[in-house]
Amino acid sequence: MFNTTLQLAVKLFDLENADAIVLVVDRDVDWSMVTATVGERPTVVSTHDEGILGKAKAHQLGQILIELEDAPVFEKLTQALLEGVAAEALAPSAEVVAVYSGFQAASMDTISYIKLNEHLGKLTARDLRRLETSVPLETLKLVIDLAVEVGREGREGKPVGTMFVVGDTRKVALMSQPAGFDPLKGYKRAERDLRDPRVREAIKEIAQLDGAFLITPEGIAEKSCRIIEARHANITLSAGLGARHWAAAAITKNTNAVCIVVSESNGTVRLFQNGEVLLRIEPLNRRAMKWKDFDYEPPSSNED
Repeated sequence: MFNTTLQLAVKLFDLENADAIVLVVDRDVDWSMVTATVGERPTVVSTHDEGILGKAKAHQLGQILIELEDAPVFEKLTQALLEGVAAEALAPSAEVVAVYSGFQAASMDTISYIKLNEHLGKLTARDLRRLETSVPLETLKLVIDLAVEVGREGREGKPVGTMFVVGDTRKVALMSQPAGFDPLKGYKRAERDLRDPRVREAIKEIAQLDGAFLITPEGIAEKSCRIIEARHANITLSAGLGARHWAAAAITKNTNAVCIVVSESNGTVRLFQNGEVLLRIEPLNRRAMKWKDFDYEPPSSNED
């Protein structure tokens, strides 16, 4: 089955003049067959299994590590594309042919043609390095990834908007007030570290409450549910952006912090610095995914 599916994916790649083939796999495959079939076409393997990625690397295929071993296949595909763009394995404007197990877990039986430029803003390590900020790249990427997850997933089927203020934490704290009870209060520093997957899941729950998160340069969630009280003077924003975005522009204009805002209306993530929007990321989500049928002529039963 996989051999036939991959051959069809190659035909679609050539037909549409696509940029890459993405294989989302959960088990080992015949890598010699894969390389023989795809030839020189850019091909990236996405999986949670580092052993499989090692074999893909040995066959000179691209690699994307995802962390959703038990998640639905659609979520795996989504993260594969997002991580591929973030790691610069895929261009933000790429058109890709994805091959994955859409019907049976043990069978690579589904092909999708996806245009990333309709759904993803430019988010690469190179972009983040251009930012003149004291916030480490690792922390900035960690918070942006978390914001993209909030924008894409929402919570319990409902959209969620929130704001992360990263860096210059003491000054930001002085220019903000608690909106009410802070769910982070009383927890030890290690229990507020965003590098811990459990902490990130807790942050997603808290994101449903009003107010901003204050994140230290080291990636520690210092405070939550904060109301920003910075001055809005000399700030200009695009029409349609609400109070949360104005607050982000104001706090970054008056401090050395960087602010990442998730729009409640559409999940768009914006990065603010010095009162301006410097990056915009459109999270790939279930509603935005584009599917394109691939018409082909099945082989005749009379053929040898």
